[in-house]
Amino acid sequence: MRVLVVEDERNLADAIARGLRKRGMAVDVAYDGDAGHEAAFVTRYDVVVLDRDLPGVHGDQICADLAASGALTRVLMLTASGTVADRVEGLQLGADDYLPKPFAFDELVARVQALGRRATPAAPPVLELADLVLDPARRVATRAGVPMDLTNKEFGVLSELLKARGAVVSSEELLERVWDANTDPFTTIVRVTVMTLRKKLGDPPLIETVVGAGYRTAEVRA
Repeated sequence: MRVLVVEDERNLADAIARGLRKRGMAVDVAYDGDAGHEAAFVTRYDVVVLDRDLPGVHGDQICADLAASGALTRVLMLTASGTVADRVEGLQLGADDYLPKPFAFDELVARVQALGRRATPAAPPVLELADLVLDPARRVATRAGVPMDLTNKEFGVLSELLKARGAVVSSEELLERVWDANTDPFTTIVRVTVMTLRKKLGDPPLIETVVGAGYRTAEVRA
């Protein structure tokens, strides 16, 4: 899942980003409304965690512009004011959810995960291919009933390939969906991650390379 945190309180923004990354999400951070507005329309995010009172472009404007664009991006609006009137106003602007400060971090994570599920085309709660079973909610992967020890990035790549259901997914798409904006676009990290993932998955192979195009799940014959 790709998340953008737009929050001018740097310590809070960085804490949110660190916590979400520990949950396996790819997270970018913007510390003011101008940077947040630009980022939200340059990259396709699943969820934007958006402070309402921002310097530069106001959070309300970012929210309204995202809603008007028709993007699938979901908005979780944060604010220091949690009155009913404020929540109603935020939702009317196009926010999908509203969380007053201070908040419990576990609740923020749960809300981001719920919004992320709504930001992408519906996929089965458990992804399967042959004897491979991937449970994104519990972040558990097994093959032939044996648990697999996957890194967050390996889990993310495997999840994206399984969700594509045999369609080719390019390295650029994987880089955008699994890594954050600080990753060098010319890096070989996707190729290396796929290589180590193949080794962990074992035989018969479940990932194919489509030369010049990307990767896809293999057709496994019984």
